[in-house]
Formats: sequence, structure tokens, C-alpha cells
Amino acid sequence: MVRRIDGPTRIPVPGGKVIDEYVGRVNSGDEQVSIAHMVAPPGWEEPAQTPEFAEYTLVLKGSVVVEHEDGTTVVEAGQAFVSEPGEKIRYSSGPSGAEYVAVCLPAFSPDTANREE
Repeated sequence: MVRRIDGPTRIPVPGGKVIDEYVGRVNSGDEQVSIAHMVAPPGWEEPAQTPEFAEYTLVLKGSVVVEHEDGTTVVEAGQAFVSEPGEKIRYSSGPSGAEYVAVCLPAFSPDTANREE
């Protein structure tokens, strides 16, 4: 069955980042996958996390900085990255901020992101 999704649900987060979820637990009730468009201002960062889901991220503008076990990876506009379940990661934005699309399998959930306090 085809389902049209008329628009996203904006999910509030601290630090000035905007998350618009199109597909996922909040907007469409999907638990298998989430697809969200995100915009993070310069200087944005979030705590480290060890998610129970894979995350596939396509950077549209700016850059996303990914800290992980093997070091730090800067992902620029036009590039993508994948983080595997159980991998400790920490995201921040580059000097000009970041605009990106994230796909999580299974769908993102705050309970399964396992963010550090």
C-alpha cells in the first residue's frame, strides 16, 4: 500500500539543531526505519552515544564531524557516512553548520540511542 506523507514532524532538541522527521516513530508510526532532515548551526554538538541502530547520513551542506573509536572523520557536503549499531559516536557540526538527511535502521528512538549524560 502506498502512503503519502504530507510533511514532517519537527522534533525539539537542545542546541539549536532542527530535526524534521518524515518517516519514523513520531511522524508516520514506522518502527523499521526513520528518515529525517536536519539542520545544525555552527558550533552545535551532542553527547556521545552508542546507538542500537545503524545510521546512514548524507550531508547536503556544510559538514558533520563524527568522533569515533578510530578517531575523527569530517564529512563534507556531497559525502555520506555510516555508523553501525553498538559503535560509540559523537556528532558535531563544522564551522559553517550542517544540513543533512539521516536514515536509521531500525527507526531512531531516544531509548535506543543510548546517549551519555
